[in-house]
Amino acid sequence: MGKVIDYFMTPVSPWTYLGHDRLIATAALHNATINVKPVDLGRVFPVSGGLPLKQRAPQRQEYRLVELDRWSKYLGVEINVTPKFAGTPAAPACKWIIAAQDEGTAAALKLSGALARAYWAEDRDIGDAATLAAVAGEQGLAASALATRAASAEAGARFDALTQEAIERRVFGVPWYVYEGEPFWGQDRLDFLARKLAK
Repeated sequence: MGKVIDYFMTPVSPWTYLGHDRLIATAALHNATINVKPVDLGRVFPVSGGLPLKQRAPQRQEYRLVELDRWSKYLGVEINVTPKFAGTPAAPACKWIIAAQDEGTAAALKLSGALARAYWAEDRDIGDAATLAAVAGEQGLAASALATRAASAEAGARFDALTQEAIERRVFGVPWYVYEGEPFWGQDRLDFLARKLAK
């Protein structure tokens, strides 16, 4: 069957954004495939002890900004730690990623990275239908077909199912990688994932 990494994510997570390209490179280096699994953190947090950003203590919010700036500089990845469209609904973008999976994993990964970059580095509203179509088109994807599939009941059901899967597999944050049953939470755990893949 080969090496398979389950990748629980959302493009509105800065940590997903910072780790996305490195995950792809890590998987390629170790001949692994990636299952892209967009999830609704609004449903994951309440059952796992997590809190939405605005409900966290001020000192936690402040330190998060320090860490984001630190990692951005260390990785050489541009990020706006206070994005213009912070708080935009993630579900539309997640459903577009799900729709892109019908064109293959490469398409889903490409769109995932582009949407995260649009949100965190380009100050674009990925909750907006026109923006989603524009980003998809920039990646060489058929935006109109994706829009139709993303708006379907099937895409909504798949999004719900992936979120429920995350809950059942005890995911409590993103990015969350699983390989051979072992979980790795956060882009700062990619080195450990790489070591596991190398065994």
